[in-house]
Amino acid sequence: MKTARYWHLQKDGLIECTLCPRRCRIADGKRGACFVRKRIGDELIAESYGLACGLAVDPIEKKPLNHFLPRSSALSFGTVGCNLTCGFCQNFHLSRAKSVVGQASLYSESLCSPPQKRDTRSRIREARPTIVPEEIAEMAIKYKCESVAFTYNEPIVFFEYAIDTAKAVHERGLQTVAVTNGWIEPEPRKEFFEHIDAANVDLKAFTDHFYQKLCGATLQPILDTLVYIKNETDVHLEVTTLIIPGRNDSPAEIDAMTKWAVANLGPDVPWHFSAYRPSLQWNEAPPTPVETLLQAKEIAEQNGLQHIHLGNI
Repeated sequence: MKTARYWHLQKDGLIECTLCPRRCRIADGKRGACFVRKRIGDELIAESYGLACGLAVDPIEKKPLNHFLPRSSALSFGTVGCNLTCGFCQNFHLSRAKSVVGQASLYSESLCSPPQKRDTRSRIREARPTIVPEEIAEMAIKYKCESVAFTYNEPIVFFEYAIDTAKAVHERGLQTVAVTNGWIEPEPRKEFFEHIDAANVDLKAFTDHFYQKLCGATLQPILDTLVYIKNETDVHLEVTTLIIPGRNDSPAEIDAMTKWAVANLGPDVPWHFSAYRPSLQWNEAPPTPVETLLQAKEIAEQNGLQHIHLGNI
């Protein structure tokens, strides 16, 4: 077990987690909303530390990062849990997992052989309890990856594991990538991005209504994270917006979002508009028409964004 960072014991006896804006107040034996930060006695434990899921070699463009180490490979992994509650999550089985902690042998995966093609992931299930940061870094070298990507679920909730892995990766001369929702408090945000070389941040919508209703979160902290990364760090930044029909696809919202992006992040920040597809977990909208993505691209370009990419089409 690993003691978590960013929490304090309050006068009323509850532990307050200060990692993300949710600021869960946790009684003994209970967990935060992310499910993987658990109170045991007077300590908060990072229960998913070492429980690497989905270890795979991916093309860096799959993160998606189109302007960072192009045509290179990234060793990708995640754990379980998330501090958001998006029903439309593509990795719902990991982000909302309730039974993985303590059963890593059911989910941990290790590489078997390099992919034959760049768009093919190579992986095989292997029963093992934990994978330490140094092992992940050595795997990246073995499979000729130039970076290690924290992805599949939200790396903010495996903060300690991600940072320790980033240190091991940097010691070996490789780069780090975070695929994140950006919903993090200022103090841990500073520490986290000190160890990250490139980030793709999901800006899921440009209204608080969307974030509150569909994600159980708030918009402003994500905007603050984007501005922080772009203006206060050397981290390479790209942004992804999943376009969901009837939820965040109006021309007015795309217009407001991309105007904000140009004004606050600059015209050169790469932006990915990705198509939504219904799933068994969430099918409350139809698939995104290609025409909707093309319209979003046109609006973004008219507002000055220079690098627009369309995904999942």
